[in-house]
Amino acid sequence: MGSGQKTVAVFGAYGHTGRFVVAELLDRGFVPVLAGRDAGRLREFAATRPGLEARPATVDDPASLDRALAGAAAVINCAGPFATTAAPLIEAALRAGIPYVDVAAEIEANLDTFARFEEPARAAGIAVVPAMAFFGGLGDLLVTAAMGDWTSADEAHVAYGLSSWHPTAGTRTAGAVSRQRRDGRHVRFRDGRLEYSHDAPPTLKWTFPEPLGVRAVIGDFTMADVVTVPSHLTVPEVRTYMAVEAAGDLAASDTPAPAAVDERGRSAQTFLVDVVVRSGGVERRAVASGQDIYAVSAPLAVEAVERLLTGRTRTAGVASAGAMFDAPDFLRALSAHLSVELP
Repeated sequence: MGSGQKTVAVFGAYGHTGRFVVAELLDRGFVPVLAGRDAGRLREFAATRPGLEARPATVDDPASLDRALAGAAAVINCAGPFATTAAPLIEAALRAGIPYVDVAAEIEANLDTFARFEEPARAAGIAVVPAMAFFGGLGDLLVTAAMGDWTSADEAHVAYGLSSWHPTAGTRTAGAVSRQRRDGRHVRFRDGRLEYSHDAPPTLKWTFPEPLGVRAVIGDFTMADVVTVPSHLTVPEVRTYMAVEAAGDLAASDTPAPAAVDERGRSAQTFLVDVVVRSGGVERRAVASGQDIYAVSAPLAVEAVERLLTGRTRTAGVASAGAMFDAPDFLRALSAHLSVELP
């Protein structure tokens, strides 16, 4: 990778996940360009990272986005709500001729990205990888790896065993935007399509691998996996589940934001993601575990950028993680951040 390919713009660099992304880029020898909408917060963050350039930019000013991306080899969008930021940043990336990655967990924003940009991105030969984060990206990689040589499956299940969930302000804002867009309904993927319902999601039991074991989960706690997985895999039913404790934390308005407990800034939160795919009575499983869902989104996004810039890709245009990359190889490359068990 040449020196010109080492510069990566990070939009929303001063945000909670953005800070993890900047640190991960620096650890891997990249040169982050710090960008974002709040010039004051951007300056304050840049002061903690001497030598890095800060470029204020707003999504309603295309020229400012072009300046923010000038000379960059790729851009990582960490600024939600992605219903507002994704399209302008993707358009700027296409103008600049560089790949785009984001960490969007918003179902509707990711649907918009696939629908709106698949043709222009493919025509330009530019890679656009949405949801390259804990929700959407990790689940998609695990499902793809579990599928192995299967070209289709009857169903895929993604169960999230989070010890807790202290949401960031960005998570709360993005969630509010998503709920408003779907009129308070919850969404699920059944019979090859998205369904919307006002019915309350059920509380179920899920048998996680040890040490979690049998836990109560909220069924149809639907995340971006219902967009990423069906975008490239023939699976007519994709269901996601969330540990009741974590769902309760997210629902409570007084749950505090994440607090750092180690030198890397990670919270004490731990996670276990249990993926089961079934086809014709045969079951395959893939599992990932680690610490802090926000922190682990950084190596996911940066590994994606590194592979995009070194040509380790499978397609162009808009594609999810499992479609764009070799899923088992990608997951194993994150061994410093994730423990993974693959079939």
